[in-house]
Amino acid sequence: MRCLRKRSAVSFLGVLVICLLFMNLYIEDGYVLEGDKQLIRETATHQLNSERYVHTFKDLSNFSGSINVSYRYLAGTPLPRKRYLTIGLSSVKRKKGNYLLETIKSIFEQSSYEELKEITVVVHLADFDSSWCEGMVQDISQKFAHHIIAGRLMVIHAPEEYYPVLDGLKRNYNDPEDRVKFRSKQNVDYAFLLNFCANLSEYYVMLEDDVRCSKNFLTAVKKVITSREGSYWVTLEFSKLGYIGKLYHSHDLPRLAHFLLMFYQEMPCDWLLIHFRGLLAQKDVIRFKPSLFQHMGYYSSYKGAENKLKDDDFEEDSFDIPDNPPANLHTNINVFENYEASKAYSSIDEYFWGKAPSTGDLYVIVFEKPIKINKIKVITGTEDRQNDILHHGALEVGEKIVGSKKGRQCTTYLRLGEFKNGNFEMTDVEHKVLFDINCMRILVTKSQKEWLIIRSISIWTSQPPNQ
Repeated sequence: MRCLRKRSAVSFLGVLVICLLFMNLYIEDGYVLEGDKQLIRETATHQLNSERYVHTFKDLSNFSGSINVSYRYLAGTPLPRKRYLTIGLSSVKRKKGNYLLETIKSIFEQSSYEELKEITVVVHLADFDSSWCEGMVQDISQKFAHHIIAGRLMVIHAPEEYYPVLDGLKRNYNDPEDRVKFRSKQNVDYAFLLNFCANLSEYYVMLEDDVRCSKNFLTAVKKVITSREGSYWVTLEFSKLGYIGKLYHSHDLPRLAHFLLMFYQEMPCDWLLIHFRGLLAQKDVIRFKPSLFQHMGYYSSYKGAENKLKDDDFEEDSFDIPDNPPANLHTNINVFENYEASKAYSSIDEYFWGKAPSTGDLYVIVFEKPIKINKIKVITGTEDRQNDILHHGALEVGEKIVGSKKGRQCTTYLRLGEFKNGNFEMTDVEHKVLFDINCMRILVTKSQKEWLIIRSISIWTSQPPNQ
């Protein structure tokens, strides 16, 4: 597993070169339908970020079809009814340690009975050692028999004869030959897993086989998906490590499976996923905090090497995710570059950054509908810019909204309290505020020479925001 922060993305030119290489490889391997070959040759002459290429990539008919693999069902079978979320794991024999059983246990133990009704777990035992696979199936069947019977757990295997050549591969990045073989096979393992899971549910999340889950992670995922309704996304990330906690629409899985097969020998899977979402026109990472999944393995599946990577944004109990109901945001503080006001209100890992505010400056949230608030939490500053906090400020809530849709504002405000050490937090707000809240604002009560980062604004409502 590789941390995304420890590797930089390949340059645009590099991606273009890889694309040209892949076109040749893809045609040679016979994965492309005859009718698509000319289209691919034409597309290869265009830049990867052109609208024509993105459109072509989306519409290639072969990308929507399944890969021709005959899977062995080692335990469980697919149910006729689609679930909400499929959780995919791929596992191979490790030289040291084995965490697969603990990972499966964590998935089920951290889910409520109602959540269990909406998930399917698919484990791909991707090792070519048949005796190891048989032993693992026995262990899984003994420990999780009731989940297999209930249709919540399946164990599959893709036979070795369906794999492409794994010897004599290109040694990109000066990786040793065995490392290239390991990561290339891992790409194919994941491709076959994605291909199998394409029609099992509405959404799919990829985990590794050495992961611990936060409590009620499915409820948190559903809340995030609901908050993104109406916005375009390809990948939502619930961990910053490796190929852990990456969420997709299931209808994109066939394309992603083909993509991993095309580039299987070019680079690690966590690099490939960056290019995949880019080709489907999601430019930026959409990662949510707190992280819902934590890497727990001490030994890597590659040679048993030590792997102590941890996600410091992980929280064991992430059920209490804020609602942040729909709202319009604006400020008269001078915004720095593209750190606009809306970024403080998002659960994504981003923030608002403004130049030194003056007395009376405002950051205002105008809700689309009146709400009752249970809890408010505002955090300013970051770990690396600890002085860019709100040194003197207050938080107020308002009612009696006036103005047009673009210029709506409240005429009356009630002050709830002052910021302390750059932060504000209050619970039981509905017991302190007797009216339905239309607006909330941060008021600068004294000028400061330091700039201001509003890292996050979190609002918990007393009822679902869509009611």
